[in-house]
Amino acid sequence: MSARRIGILGGTFDPIHSGHIDAGHAAALAIGLNRLIVIPSHIPPHRPQPLASPYHRFAMAALAVGGNAGWRASDLELRIEAASYTSATLAKFHERGCSPAELFFILGADAFADIASWRDYPDILDQAHFAVVSRPRFPVSDLPTLLPQLKTRMSIPPLDEFAQMEPLILLIDVQTANVSSTAIRQYCADGSSLAGLVPPTVQQHIEQHGLYQPMGQGRRDSDAQAKAAAGRLHGQD
Repeated sequence: MSARRIGILGGTFDPIHSGHIDAGHAAALAIGLNRLIVIPSHIPPHRPQPLASPYHRFAMAALAVGGNAGWRASDLELRIEAASYTSATLAKFHERGCSPAELFFILGADAFADIASWRDYPDILDQAHFAVVSRPRFPVSDLPTLLPQLKTRMSIPPLDEFAQMEPLILLIDVQTANVSSTAIRQYCADGSSLAGLVPPTVQQHIEQHGLYQPMGQGRRDSDAQAKAAAGRLHGQD
């Protein structure tokens, strides 16, 4: 059995929310992760550009991982002034001595359904295990039908001897919070409560800095101040 099982949870995190945290916990439990690294992307290649600055998004990720043993936030992608591609990020982990068998890239079933559009597909599936978690209205049980060409690589944890296996697509069927970053931004604009939708520390950060407010209301903090605050948070890579 591999001595290390490292989970990687990537995303725009604009903002990070309870669904992301649920997916991380589900993967950690199903796989037995030693570590889980949350990596906000700098420039998402397939989505609109984030509303919150990189500093705020890193700060929220660092706050969200607090209290979870073995979890940390990394600014690996935020330090690169280019589009954030998963294949490039996994290559960085390989350069640091991690084998594909030790890495578990965590994502929702809805995102994995579009895997064929990702850069370096299908080779990217050999760079790490992909831990795919059910999302509301998108269970992992749909994936063998949606992606029949990948069916032979799909397995259901728990599994042993990951180190002796080729990278797999691990289907994790759990209930995760029915929430999205888009909905949260709209709640903020409407002045609605975020209770239960994001970790309490993230809610406090959003409210303190006036994030996702309509134009004209202003923010109570500058990106420079947010950068300084983010640098003080633990877990920066």
